[in-house]
Amino acid sequence: MNIRILIIEDHPAQVELYTSLLVKERCGFNGVITVAKDCKSAYEIITDKRDEVDFELIFLDINLPVDNERNIMGGYDLGILIRKHLPLSKIIILTGHTGIFKIHNIAKKINPEGFLIKCDFTYSDIILAANEVLRGGEYKSETVKKAIKAMIKEGIYFDTYNQKIIDLLSQGVRTKNMPKILGLSISTIDKRKTTIKGYFNIENGDDEDIIRAAKMNNFI
Repeated sequence: MNIRILIIEDHPAQVELYTSLLVKERCGFNGVITVAKDCKSAYEIITDKRDEVDFELIFLDINLPVDNERNIMGGYDLGILIRKHLPLSKIIILTGHTGIFKIHNIAKKINPEGFLIKCDFTYSDIILAANEVLRGGEYKSETVKKAIKAMIKEGIYFDTYNQKIIDLLSQGVRTKNMPKILGLSISTIDKRKTTIKGYFNIENGDDEDIIRAAKMNNFI
């Protein structure tokens, strides 16, 4: 099969692994593999108007060296750019992130055809994912499936604002500084924190208890 593959990954060992599995050994794909090792080089490839042919398959890591000039902070931002500039390309996310919020937001905003967590996929999973995606299907690892199910089940508790509140708390942002970020009043934020505490069965707890519970339950 002659295809064009773009690998966006900053670890050379991972790039070599994907290349070996896809072309040199098992999948038998023929074609050209292009590699981008940071957000800047990936942006230039994704937005290159001289190239009129989309990549059939793009492997995308989430943690990448940033491009401060264009405010591209990682694979999440690149995924959105790929959907805009290379709409025919199929995306396979390969990431080490296991937090439910992060997985859910990637699935929602980028909607990749393939989504694997580095800690729970095998070499054969990469091959299966590539073949399934190229056939027009989807492939998700078990951690991804569980995270998406959890967010659907708990959606009433963890809408966008509640997710952001927990994320901000984990970053050390104090409640008094959140209204400017969230566009919510202090009283509304406090009510939402009460809802969050209720979900985690926190009685008379503080922000640190919320952070601790969210980490224990793998939300962040």
